[in-house]
Amino acid sequence: MATDDLKNEILTCGKHARAAARALARTSSESKNAALLAMADQLCARAGTVLQANGKDVEKATAAQLSLAMVDRLKLDKKRIRAMADGIRQVAALEDPVGKVIAEWTRPNGLHITKVRVPIGVIGIIYESRPNVTSDAAVLCTKTGNAVILRGGSESIRSNIAIAEALRAGAVSAGLPEDSILLIPRTAHEAVRHMAGMDQYIDLIVPRGGRALIETVVSYAGMPVIKHYVGLCIAYVDREADLDMAVRIVVNAKTQRPGVCNAVETVLVHREIAAPFFKKIAPMLTEKKVDIRADPDSFHQLSALGYELLHPARAEDWTTEYLDLILAVRTVHNIEDAIAHVEKHGSHHSDVIITRDAARAEKFLNEVDSATVYWNASTRFTDGGEFGFGAEIGISTDKLHARGPMALEELTTYKYVIRGEGQIRE
Repeated sequence: MATDDLKNEILTCGKHARAAARALARTSSESKNAALLAMADQLCARAGTVLQANGKDVEKATAAQLSLAMVDRLKLDKKRIRAMADGIRQVAALEDPVGKVIAEWTRPNGLHITKVRVPIGVIGIIYESRPNVTSDAAVLCTKTGNAVILRGGSESIRSNIAIAEALRAGAVSAGLPEDSILLIPRTAHEAVRHMAGMDQYIDLIVPRGGRALIETVVSYAGMPVIKHYVGLCIAYVDREADLDMAVRIVVNAKTQRPGVCNAVETVLVHREIAAPFFKKIAPMLTEKKVDIRADPDSFHQLSALGYELLHPARAEDWTTEYLDLILAVRTVHNIEDAIAHVEKHGSHHSDVIITRDAARAEKFLNEVDSATVYWNASTRFTDGGEFGFGAEIGISTDKLHARGPMALEELTTYKYVIRGEGQIRE
């Protein structure tokens, strides 16, 4: 498709989404919830079509020799589709933030001021790999009265189209505007640039993907961008850690699903408990075939244990989001060293301290400046569903407007409504 034709197609999507957003903003909670339930039903009814499309995407990804982690992120089955539909129903059951009064007060002159939540308008989501994002983004935007323009990656294009068509059918059957959920079926890189520059129609854009995608969106965006940046999550095993607990948490955080942004990429171990910790965890990491990149002290101890998938760490290993069964391991002298490492090399996404010492835990929780910080729990819980938000659009590592899992409230803004009785300013 010619560049001008692609640009015009995306501009047309923007115009239609803007019109749909105005109608959605007036839609009642009851109508939006009914639409969400219809969307879940349509997704289940069209599961065969979605799986057929997904099979073609997976076949292409496998032929292109994408990593096993990337293929896993892409692959759907009946269980995952049921989970998507259940997630939609959970969002329908949540409280609608739109119209919620955040604060209200009356001034001495009698003016009554109310601060109330309202939809943002039109939200653009640019994402890679995971077709479930198509559902999560559309559902959360529908619940909050926002129109959404979706642009997924080429590796999941067939799956995305099939899911979006099911969701649109459900929404329309319940009376929502047809253009409240739009998906750009073009995978050309120019589509990202045109979409990011369409600030006359898109109020907020959220890129989900690798650093290159996010930097491209930021460089072209004429509207605010909320970044779902690198998920370089770090676990610190303190000298007062329960070692059995530490092993369970680290193995879960690294291997339960290594290709996701809340998987641990680096483990820091206090030198006083490094030897017994490595002895306990080495067999489990061996069983999971985890490739370890270790600093000299850790390398020496793991080598003595006969760990085979072991390599000396390079400088870049401390700043790499592997999204694979690869783990950087470092021995530290104290909690101050651990916190300094997190602040220097981490991505401020999700970090955890494992310890029985409450004072050290509180120090870590207070001093680590990340979107989510944990004490004695896997970073894999950084997820909208696990936080009780239903679905999520992404994990924001920004500090303004939204931070951490972006769910319903994060997809609203607010306005001030002032009621008077003829007051004028002297």
